[in-house]
Amino acid sequence: MMSSNTARPARLHFMANGFRVLTPGDHVVCGVSGTAIPLDALRYWSVAKQEAYASADIATKAMATT
Repeated sequence: MMSSNTARPARLHFMANGFRVLTPGDHVVCGVSGTAIPLDALRYWSVAKQEAYASADIATKAMATT
């Protein structure tokens, strides 16, 4: 029987050019807004903070406060 990752958050390690899945799931949570981001739509993250962002605007604002 195959297990489903539906509605299960993934745990990722963010790197400069991608990410490694540490715990399988179908989404991550935005570090600022709390929005669920499907893994196939994940485009923005911080390597230093190890957090994902739902949009370029959110990522820019989060990195400006560093």
